[in-house]
Amino acid sequence: MLQGFKEFISRGNVIDLAVGVIIGAAFTPIVSALTDNILMPLIGAIFGKPNFDHIWTIHLNGATILPGTFVTAVVNFLIVAAAIYFFVVVPLNKLNSHKKATAEADNAAPTPDPEVLLLQEIRDLLAENNHSAH
Repeated sequence: MLQGFKEFISRGNVIDLAVGVIIGAAFTPIVSALTDNILMPLIGAIFGKPNFDHIWTIHLNGATILPGTFVTAVVNFLIVAAAIYFFVVVPLNKLNSHKKATAEADNAAPTPDPEVLLLQEIRDLLAENNHSAH
């Protein structure tokens, strides 16, 4: 049982997930600062309020329905998703494509020098003539 747990923990995807959670937690204050101090004040300047929570408020039989809170949550999600995409996913994709291109270039067979090819042909012809002479 302990061996199975050790294998599970040492798997690459578990470690990748842990690193992702840690980076996500470290990235949260950056996105919050962007959202709270830059984008939401801009929204407040345009719409008169810093969020959409109390826009389209509906009062029904003493209950208050706030569909704007859903809109605020969607906007916040889109801001976070865009920030993660542009600041994490795009750079990582570029890094991975660069690594892949470098690996392919390293694995590609080097083009032999034309003189080396000519010498190899001469060697092969001499070996062929040696075998046919016997």
